Amino acid sequence: MTSETDDPAVAPDGGDDAPRTHPPRRSRSSRWKALFVALLVIGVLGTAAWVLLGSRLLVARHIDVVGERLVSRDRVIAVARVRLGEPLIKLNTGAVRDRVEAVQEVETARVERRWPATVRIVVRERTPVAAVQQDNRFLQIDRYGVTVLTSAARPRGLPELDVANPVQSDPSLRSGLAVIRALPAWLSRRVASVEARSPEAVTLRLKEGVAIVWGAPERTEDKLRLLRGLLRAASHRGTKTIDVSAPEVVTTE
Repeated sequence: MTSETDDPAVAPDGGDDAPRTHPPRRSRSSRWKALFVALLVIGVLGTAAWVLLGSRLLVARHIDVVGERLVSRDRVIAVARVRLGEPLIKLNTGAVRDRVEAVQEVETARVERRWPATVRIVVRERTPVAAVQQDNRFLQIDRYGVTVLTSAARPRGLPELDVANPVQSDPSLRSGLAVIRALPAWLSRRVASVEARSPEAVTLRLKEGVAIVWGAPERTEDKLRLLRGLLRAASHRGTKTIDVSAPEVVTTE
């Protein structure tokens, strides 16, 4: 017989089959790692801020001007008022742009940071499209009516714009300029002068002596389509006036 004492010992409460608990060994290590990462990030950000704002590494040392022709480079730099030695990150590019665009010969400007030490100013100057006689001078004006240059003699290569009131806000001036801007090269190179007696009464005078009554600036494509054929015939028929102000009813004289 086998006695009860031969039975294997019964595991007491809390034996191998019972769940075991361990003290948290990693909590302190995780805290140190998080603190180290936080200090590392702060250090990197602090170094970057010092390099951008406080050091002499990334400051304006050179100013490049691109696109200038009518206005001098020295004038652009003087108007821009960029302080050499100023951190590039602090440069107010919008304010510099506005100051440069205030120059009469400049239509638009763009200001760029060129790391590590250059400010680049790209200017787009105004382009004269017509000449307006005022007293004994000729004002070379751009597409907006802004005077770009002034000369004593009539400039070659520009049509003369004849208006009663040659100021930028004049409706007749704006209509004349709108017509000039819309002309394709095959026609614009033949135009000697443009007369704008009112916003709806624009007339082109060609170098060969033909007057084109254009009317208002609207319906440019229709008028140009008609003129291509009419100008070919005009040289053979001795036509002096072509009226396309109302494209539905074209007249010639």
